[in-house]
Amino acid sequence: MASVADNITNINTVGYKNADTQFRTMVSDGRGGSSYSAGGVAAVTRSLVTKQGAPLASASPTDISIDGAGFFVTRDGVGTDANVAYTRAGSFTPDKAGYLTNSGGYYLQGWPLNAQGSYVNNGNLGALAPVRVSQLTGTAAATTKLQMRANLDSTAAAFTGAYTAGDLAAGTTPEQFKRSFDLTDAQGGSHAVTLAFLKTGSNAWVGEIYAQPASDVTATGGLLASGKIAFNADGSLNRAGSDPGMFATLTPAWTNGAGTGPITLGLGSDGGLDGLTQFGGASAKISSTVDGGLLGSVASVRISDAGLVSAVFDDGTSRAVYQLPLASFQNPDGLTRLPGNAYSVSDQSGSVAINAPGSLGAGSIAASSLEASTVDLASEFTNMIRFQRAYSASSKIITTVDEMLQEVSNLKR
Repeated sequence: MASVADNITNINTVGYKNADTQFRTMVSDGRGGSSYSAGGVAAVTRSLVTKQGAPLASASPTDISIDGAGFFVTRDGVGTDANVAYTRAGSFTPDKAGYLTNSGGYYLQGWPLNAQGSYVNNGNLGALAPVRVSQLTGTAAATTKLQMRANLDSTAAAFTGAYTAGDLAAGTTPEQFKRSFDLTDAQGGSHAVTLAFLKTGSNAWVGEIYAQPASDVTATGGLLASGKIAFNADGSLNRAGSDPGMFATLTPAWTNGAGTGPITLGLGSDGGLDGLTQFGGASAKISSTVDGGLLGSVASVRISDAGLVSAVFDDGTSRAVYQLPLASFQNPDGLTRLPGNAYSVSDQSGSVAINAPGSLGAGSIAASSLEASTVDLASEFTNMIRFQRAYSASSKIITTVDEMLQEVSNLKR
């Protein structure tokens, strides 16, 4: 009856796993020919942790559920000495300090992402940190990616003069096409960088990447990269025949002392049309992407289906800051229940393994949804009636034994 009461009480608790009570016999020697000795039963209650509840749509972008096996990793505090707990209750909301917590008071944990958006999973829970995005307000993000898709005119006349690397940056040789981009250093400072191109022959161009003014960087003449660019007969990029320097990562040394990380150049794949191309049309930039910049106020938090936690700023830009892990166990039904609809490791559950969602047996994360309680109200009321009738029938034994003892007492009269 206590397990039925727990189940009915938690019918609307997010991620709750219903408790199932079964009985085992307690008997004495049951060998043939021995006198019968009455035994009894013992109740065994276990939570059906592996039973998955139905997904419920939610309007909150920080509500998440798990489709498949696994648990969210949480702690009961923000410190590294706080106790670790595992839960499927994904109703997370920012608290007054900006940490994502659920209704049980547990703090969601994740791998912090570096400037390149990567992390290292060493299997250690100590590498996880409480998910908090409010600390990004008023900070700066250095540029880590510059992508450009542009067409270079195949009908342009080839340059017949002498060319030396740095001539386009110095202006001694006029370029045939150029475009400028604003890059951001680690302190939020903006720097203009130009990509310039000059045709030198059939399917052959040279390119330069340089800062303007040149005094923004320590490189001679402001030149950051240069090299030849080759194209295939169909106008696609021939990276194998091009100088790798034009496609390598950039690490400008800003003269203002601000730091920067490697800047990945996305100028196209070998044989592809996703970057630089050469067709018989006017040279033009088709599209470009440059990240980084000064970060304003965090307007909202977004969690993707892959478990990436991103901060969305008031200017519409976003930045991925955490990767959520999922915890897996050999025997999830052996976990120890904790207050707040959470679980801890026990000797019956086995050790924990943390991995990214969708890998090594872990389920996937569903954003803007919650896992409903696995309690079936009709079944619980049926069990309540069944248990009441069984208890009423068992109580008749006490009445019958009392009458029998009364008869024994009357035998001496």
